[in-house]
Amino acid sequence: MRSRKDNIFHGIDWILVLFYFVFIFLGWINIYAATINEIQFDLLNFSTEYGKQLIWIGLSLPIILLILMFEAKFYEKYASIIYVITLILLAGLFVLGKNINGSTSWYAIGNFSFQPSEIAKAATALAIAKMVSDKQFNLKKRSVQAQALLVLFFPAALIIMQPDPGSALVYLAFIFVLYREGLPFYYITVGFIALFLFVITLFLGYKVTLISSLILFICILVFFIFYRPRAFKKGWIKITGIYLMSALFIFSIDFVFNHVFKQHHRDRFDIILGKTVDIKGIGYNTNQSVTTIASGGLFGKGFLDGEKTQGNFVPEQNTDYIFTTVGEEWGFLGSAFVILLFVAFLLRIINKAEQQKSKFSRIYGYSIVAIFFMHFAINIGMVIGLVPTIGIPLPFFSYGGSALWGFTILLFIFVRLDANKTYEW
Repeated sequence: MRSRKDNIFHGIDWILVLFYFVFIFLGWINIYAATINEIQFDLLNFSTEYGKQLIWIGLSLPIILLILMFEAKFYEKYASIIYVITLILLAGLFVLGKNINGSTSWYAIGNFSFQPSEIAKAATALAIAKMVSDKQFNLKKRSVQAQALLVLFFPAALIIMQPDPGSALVYLAFIFVLYREGLPFYYITVGFIALFLFVITLFLGYKVTLISSLILFICILVFFIFYRPRAFKKGWIKITGIYLMSALFIFSIDFVFNHVFKQHHRDRFDIILGKTVDIKGIGYNTNQSVTTIASGGLFGKGFLDGEKTQGNFVPEQNTDYIFTTVGEEWGFLGSAFVILLFVAFLLRIINKAEQQKSKFSRIYGYSIVAIFFMHFAINIGMVIGLVPTIGIPLPFFSYGGSALWGFTILLFIFVRLDANKTYEW
């Protein structure tokens, strides 16, 4: 194995590092704008949320250095161990975790709280990269597909049980990574069909959806009987099986929605689907978020001049709804700049992933792209009212130490792997 010299910064992609610090800076000034009560310049008041975020940012630097100190091979060699330790941390929450806002998602040590689900994303990305990069691993085989899906299932299930369904939703992003590495396309097709049936069932009700699907099923059968009789003889069992599974899924949607979802979850879906209007109750957050972003106009109202931001009209504006501060104070142009910045960031990682000589590094690179994109797309969709409020932070922007450290670890492990792409392992 050739040495990468003693300089831990050798081979580092400084463009990705620059993206990181630009995001950190933009995120912090928006947290500052969203949390101060009046115009002030006490930037080092560590009792405030923007002051605490400065501490998290400062502590991110030694984390980055620690990640860069390890050889790239370390992350592949110990990926499985890191994954198992993370599962233990997630399971331990049910015994030692602290309940905050109805979710047992944090370990509390004094005034410090740590959310292991944020670190679990990096651990799962490493585990998937380790598993799929194995030469004996063939995603065309059903047994192998099951193994890969189980790796995703365990952390997602533990997070759902906390309950924190929003964080668990991110694990769906790995399906696209597996598809990139050979998973059959019908998994994605089934996923989109399931999503379509989910939305239609909630919007029309399970009875109307079942009747509509039955009519469609009969029409398909009639078509095959009269126009494709040979295909009908070979495939009628498969077609019938698909319909029965779809009908069972529709029934399950109705059951889960009415007996598993909490009332506020049901209300949020009803509001998004336009079935109810409640701008003062459960729909208050979304309504204020959309109104706040719209009030920014083209150029925005200016830094610290956002009336709704300074008036604390939007709940959780420094965390899940931080993008509303961007929308009001920076306007459409500022918001578009942030979105384009994220797009450029993701494209940069994709480009670097494709350059990797190591299959492990490439798969890990695509994994973090999928995770970042899922967070970015859902969070932006949430604040503009396209998806229900599910509590997913905007990477590097939303307030919180665990989220910041989780995204930092995700990115800089890849930076370390990428720095080694010119060396033999």
